Amino acid sequence: MTKELNALTGYVRRCVDDYGMISEGDRIAVGVSGGKDSLALLCALSHLRGYYPKAFDLEAITIDLGFEGMDFSPIAELCRRLNVPYTIIKTDIKEVVFDVRQEENPCSLCSKMRRGALNDAMKTHGYNKLALGHHFDDAVETFLMSLLFEGRISCFKPMTWMSRAGVWQIRPLIYAGEQRIASLAEKLALPIVENPCPQDKASKRHEIKELIHELSAQHPDMKSKIFGSMQRLPLDGWGKQTRDAKSASADNE
Repeated sequence: MTKELNALTGYVRRCVDDYGMISEGDRIAVGVSGGKDSLALLCALSHLRGYYPKAFDLEAITIDLGFEGMDFSPIAELCRRLNVPYTIIKTDIKEVVFDVRQEENPCSLCSKMRRGALNDAMKTHGYNKLALGHHFDDAVETFLMSLLFEGRISCFKPMTWMSRAGVWQIRPLIYAGEQRIASLAEKLALPIVENPCPQDKASKRHEIKELIHELSAQHPDMKSKIFGSMQRLPLDGWGKQTRDAKSASADNE
């Protein structure tokens, strides 16, 4: 067990406690894309279930978008070591988005189809909560994207009730910064599956990420202040947080 995993699990537990994300007897599925964030979340939740006072079941699920050459067997091996059941759902999302529909905004349709596939899998396997790997930086970026591109003050919620699917989406990583997660992924040699999507570096999120990087060079605490303001407003769904906002964000610059 590494100090990095212990630290990340501490962030996850504090977030889980602050927002009441886990209840006794929950069946939680981690949406594993193959990226560092979802793999780090899987490891942290696996570690947490060993001592958390509320017992919960943990499983991992991957939506295979249909890109050629994607090998999820290293993730299957990680799940075996963690004693976490693993399911891969094969889809034709890549073909529909890029070949059939030829979408000008493929990310939007792909996201909707992935959510649909995840929701179907949740129903089939009897999960009641879906854990997603959005982290501290994702929250700040989403807030700025909504503000600058849509003229709205908005962000995803720490917990979201999906009425059609009848499940909760939870985001236990929102107190953990991307740099911390990347360090953990390197330390544990997590089996990252590279995203072959041609739109991976061409999104508005990537533009915002670069903008934040430039501004943070002059204002190092900018992300913490934005995150804190989201909690103090509070944004819809963020008001359950009871700690000083600085405590959740100060270590993520």
